Amino acid sequence: MSITPAADRVALVAAINEGHLPPADLVGRLVNEAYDRFKTDDSGTVADYIPALAAMPPDRFGISVVGVDGATYGIGDTQVEFSIQSVSKPFVFALICQTIGEDAAREKLGANNTGLPFNSVIALERIDEGTHNPMVNAGAIAATSLAPGDTAEAKWQFIQEHLSRFAGRPLSLNQAVYESEAATNQRNTGIAKLLQAYDRIFFDPVAATDIYTKQCSLNVTAQDLAVMAATLANGGVNPITQDAIIDPIHCQHVLAVMVTAGLYENSGDWLYETGLPGKSGVSGGLVTIAPHKGGLATFAPLLDEAGNSVKGQLVTQFLSAELGLNLFASCPHS
Repeated sequence: MSITPAADRVALVAAINEGHLPPADLVGRLVNEAYDRFKTDDSGTVADYIPALAAMPPDRFGISVVGVDGATYGIGDTQVEFSIQSVSKPFVFALICQTIGEDAAREKLGANNTGLPFNSVIALERIDEGTHNPMVNAGAIAATSLAPGDTAEAKWQFIQEHLSRFAGRPLSLNQAVYESEAATNQRNTGIAKLLQAYDRIFFDPVAATDIYTKQCSLNVTAQDLAVMAATLANGGVNPITQDAIIDPIHCQHVLAVMVTAGLYENSGDWLYETGLPGKSGVSGGLVTIAPHKGGLATFAPLLDEAGNSVKGQLVTQFLSAELGLNLFASCPHS
């Protein structure tokens, strides 16, 4: 049941039907309400298959919202840095769409949900069926291999520079996380070599895996992720810096793929509950995009069995309903 007072429902109905966030005071109150509601939830476990992530304090929790007009709301650990992990995937896919075009990107990377875990090898055997996409590890490594540049260093510099443009500030490599992942990424290396057998990787597979590992090890904050999400909500223009990073046409294709596979095998449940494109990462980051309205990001390291932030999902479901973000929501026309 909604907690929004009757006096605020008019503003919420307008936000749903006219495509904008509710008034700033309402957004701020609801962000704070979400934090208070879910801050004590201790469900889930911290990712432990990457040693550096296992040391993350499980009680970290932050919520950040950035509107397409640049308005910013936040509470909790919104300035604490953590590695971006899989939340990097939609933004790198966006850059590849911008570089080679959305049709070529779909042909090379796919767009359908595999229905399997993010690191599934079985999914690779179904590439010919089209069940392959850049939100799971195989497709993400292939996307990274398509970054411009003839050398691994050139490709890495392109990715670091342009993800920094999405965030509106320079993003640095978390060396400890990178070294920890590099020492344990045999599965991703194997996936990349299998991609090579299917002619679905476009650079040396070992080098591409290493670049992808660095990509996942970039430090971000919840505030950074909200700005990045708001950029996709704003037609590819960073609402804080006004930097045009990708063309508007590419945003819609990135969001479509996020809808199909952003939360892996739980993407259908996520869409049913929130009605929004989202992407999670095993360090506890989660981004959600409300087109024309803004971006929502949470940081909470406790994960469910599919590797998605428990608190992040609860917050997003709550705010999607209370802020009128659900893409499928409508109210009777007045």
